[in-house]
Amino acid sequence: MCTSLTTCEWKKVFYEKMEVAKPADSWELIIDPNLKPSDLAPGWKQYLEQHASGRFHCSWCWHTWQSAHVVILFHMHLDRARRMGSVRMRVFKQLCYECGTARLDESSMLEENIEGLVDNLITSLREQCYGERGGQYRIHVAGRPDSGPHCAEFCEACQEGIVHWKPSEKLLEEEATAYTSEASKPRAQAGSGYNFLSLRWCLFWASLCLLVVYLQFCFHSLAFL
Repeated sequence: MCTSLTTCEWKKVFYEKMEVAKPADSWELIIDPNLKPSDLAPGWKQYLEQHASGRFHCSWCWHTWQSAHVVILFHMHLDRARRMGSVRMRVFKQLCYECGTARLDESSMLEENIEGLVDNLITSLREQCYGERGGQYRIHVAGRPDSGPHCAEFCEACQEGIVHWKPSEKLLEEEATAYTSEASKPRAQAGSGYNFLSLRWCLFWASLCLLVVYLQFCFHSLAFL
């Protein structure tokens, strides 16, 4: 049973994407608020998402804030014999800096952000649990607002010793360039049908010129009769 709308959305997206990525295996997603970084049982693997975007809502003073420094911890295990896998997940909370209460608040995320984060999780899962080449990790350039310096004293992940990783300017520039290239491909393909230097158009103009020459020859022949 889902404990919140965001939890339901995480499970929905995860199960849908895993059904496509690994239809022969059965995977489950479990929310575990007690998950510890690098505290792994035998056979388990870890993936740490350190640059997620989320919105927090203080349950005491109703203050809301956006953060581009949400940390999500995943522990993964695949039982190859039974073809069953399990992912345990923990989204680290933040303290409200307005009212100063000691109550940690959970984050909520947009569906499009969750989908990108699940894609990253599946990429890591394929690499670590299946030994496959998972692909490129997604960095959410558009979803990372400039919210100022990160306050470690209000961050649960920082208090537990997790060092946040910020994507370098080079990585952000590479992803933005890749996105621009992909977006321009359809326009280039659509425009290729109107290339007047193509073989089809050259044959058309050559035929037209021959027709004009033929008509001129016929006209001059009739004039001398």
